[in-house]
Amino acid sequence: MSLISLRETTKHYGAVKALAGVDIDIYPGECVGLVGHNGAGKSTLTQILAGTLARTHGSLHLNGETPAAYNARLASEHGIRCVFQELSLCPNLSVIENTRIMHPALSGLRWRRNAKTLIQTCLDNIFPGHGIALGANVESLSLVKRQMVEIARAFTVTDTPAKLIILDEPTSSLDATATNQFLRFIKQFVADGGSCLFISHILQEVLEVSQRVIVMRDAKIIADRPTDSLEKGSLIALMGDVTAEATERHVPTEQREVWLTVKRHDDQAEFAEFVAGAYEIIGLGGLAGHGQDAFLRSLLLEHAKTTQKKVAFVAGDRQRDGIFPLWSITKNVSIRSYPRLQNKGFVNAQQEVSLAKTWQKEIGIRTQNVYNNILSLSGGNQQKTLFARALASDADIIIMDDPLRGVDVGTKHDIYAMIQAEAKRGRCFVWYSTETEELFYCDRVYVFRNGNIVTMLERHEVNEASIIASSF
Repeated sequence: MSLISLRETTKHYGAVKALAGVDIDIYPGECVGLVGHNGAGKSTLTQILAGTLARTHGSLHLNGETPAAYNARLASEHGIRCVFQELSLCPNLSVIENTRIMHPALSGLRWRRNAKTLIQTCLDNIFPGHGIALGANVESLSLVKRQMVEIARAFTVTDTPAKLIILDEPTSSLDATATNQFLRFIKQFVADGGSCLFISHILQEVLEVSQRVIVMRDAKIIADRPTDSLEKGSLIALMGDVTAEATERHVPTEQREVWLTVKRHDDQAEFAEFVAGAYEIIGLGGLAGHGQDAFLRSLLLEHAKTTQKKVAFVAGDRQRDGIFPLWSITKNVSIRSYPRLQNKGFVNAQQEVSLAKTWQKEIGIRTQNVYNNILSLSGGNQQKTLFARALASDADIIIMDDPLRGVDVGTKHDIYAMIQAEAKRGRCFVWYSTETEELFYCDRVYVFRNGNIVTMLERHEVNEASIIASSF
C-alpha cells in the first residue's frame, strides 16, 4: 500500500496550469527522485503533497484512505514533512525555538532543554562537525547553516514518526562535504524504512539516492523509471533539453587589464593577492562558510569603489539579498538599468518593458506576463530574473554569490555559455560556487580556508581533487 497517492490532480492559477492531470504513488522504504526544468510543476506538486496548497481537481489517498480534507496539519500527523526550496524557518527565533514550532509535544518547563537535545542529535547525525550555535537567531546564520537546520528539523521525531520527507532542492546551498554527509543519511533513512521524495537539479545526486525517478515537463509527469535504467544523459533527454557544452576560452595576454586587486598585509597568510580583470572569469572555491561570502561583500562594497568600473551583483540567497518581493518581474529585471532607461528624471516605461521582455526570452524566464509579481515565478525562474538584471545592466564587473541555486540543468548550460560570451566581450566575472563543476569554467580559482585564500589554481589545474585538498 502506498503512503500517499494522487490521481488526476490539477492545479490552476486562472488560465495557467501548474499541474495538468498528475498521478503519483510513493511507497514505504523508497527514495523517489523528481526532476524537470524550472516551471515544470515540481514545487506545486510538493506543496500539494505537503498539504500547504489545495489542488483544483483530483483525488488524494493517504494510507489507502481518502481524507475528507487534506492540509498541512493532517500531513504532519501522518509523518509527512517538507523541506521547501524557500526556507521556512522563522529568522527572528533561535534554532531551538524553530524546532519547537514543528513539535507541539515539546511542552512544559523543560521544553527548551528537550528541543535543544532533539535538534542537536539530529544535526550531529546528519552533519557531523556542523558548528551551529543552537541558541543563535536563525537570521544570524549563514545560508548553508540555515539549510542544515531546515533539513535536520524535518527529520526530528517526538510523538509522530517521520514517514515521508519531501526534499525540494535540499542541497542547493550545501558544499560538497555537507552534501555527501546528507546523501549518506538519506540512504540510511530509507534503508530503515523511511521514504523520501528528492527534488534536485543536480542529476547525479538524484541518481545516487533514488530507487526510481519521475520526470516532469509542462505540468505533467512524462516518465517514471527505475534508477538503474537511467544515467545523466538519458535523464536530460527525457527532460527535453539538448544543450551544447560551453566552449573553451583563451584570454589573449595583451587583453589582460587588472580591475580588482586585493592584497593581504599578513605575513602569516599563505596566499597574498587576489587579482581580477577584463575578459576573465575568476572562481572562488573551498568549503562553504570559510570566508567567501565576506570576501564578495568586501569586493562589492569596498574594493569596487577604488576602480571606475561599474559593478552588478547576482545573489544566491535571493529572498534576503536578491528579489524585491512586492515588485513585478519587469521592475526586478530593470532596476539595475534605471540610469540608462530614464529621461529627464523619469523611467521610460516602454523601454523598461522592452528590456524585461528581451531578457525573459534571452534567459528563458517562464511566465506568461512580465507584469506579474516576481513571487508568481518558481524559485529557479526567480534566480534567472536576478541573472537577467545583472547581464542586462552596463556593469563591467559582475559578482556572483553561488548564483545558480535551484536552476535547471538546461538553463545552467545556457548561462555558462552566456557568461563566457560576455567575458569574451570584456566583462569580468567573480564567481563563488559550491558546485565544483561550475569552477571548471573559470580562468583561475582562489580556494578559501578559515577566511583566507590559501591556493590559486590556474584553469588547467582546476579539478575536484585539487580543490578538496586545498580546502582541508
